Amino acid sequence: MPEKPFIARGFRGRRGAAHSERLPPGQYETRDFPVLSAGPTPHTPLSSWDFVIRDAAGRSLRWSWDELQALPHDTPTVDIHCVTKWSKFDTPWEGVSIDTLLDLARSNGLSEGKFVRAFCDGGYTTNLPVADVSGGRAWIAFGYDGAPLPAEHGGPARLLVPHLYFWKSAKWVRGLELLERDAPGFWEQLGYHDRGDPWREQRYQGDP
Repeated sequence: MPEKPFIARGFRGRRGAAHSERLPPGQYETRDFPVLSAGPTPHTPLSSWDFVIRDAAGRSLRWSWDELQALPHDTPTVDIHCVTKWSKFDTPWEGVSIDTLLDLARSNGLSEGKFVRAFCDGGYTTNLPVADVSGGRAWIAFGYDGAPLPAEHGGPARLLVPHLYFWKSAKWVRGLELLERDAPGFWEQLGYHDRGDPWREQRYQGDP
């Protein structure tokens, strides 16, 4: 079983919300935003920050921070669900759709994959099917609640995949690898589920 991540003190949950149609099984609602991390918080200067998509053949496409900011922005408001059983409703984000980045990658000659593996400052990785990060379902988020995304919540930018457990929304993200075959990431190698659908309670390997 994976070791328990650090959880910030003082967040308050409301277990009485279990009747809500928006609350997946086994979850409770919190009004706070707990901080969970697998390691120390990195702090990368924006002047040296970049985001890269690379394919299985080694081709890559890179954006600096300013270039990413120049792309069209979305402002999704979504519910998020952590594998540690808290859920937070109506979280407001700002970011660039993964669809936009994948379209640019394809138009620049990168080959498509069936899976992606996100990689991050600090060495964290997580794996997802391309279907779970496309079709308007995922973003590179750099804003939260009308302000720049704080470092403790993954800033300057994190992957946001709100329909899956929140460990899939990798903090401090720096790129995506396009893969033909699935390749487990950090928590997945330690026993967490490869996909992580909160509505099916896919917490650990062996869950349906």
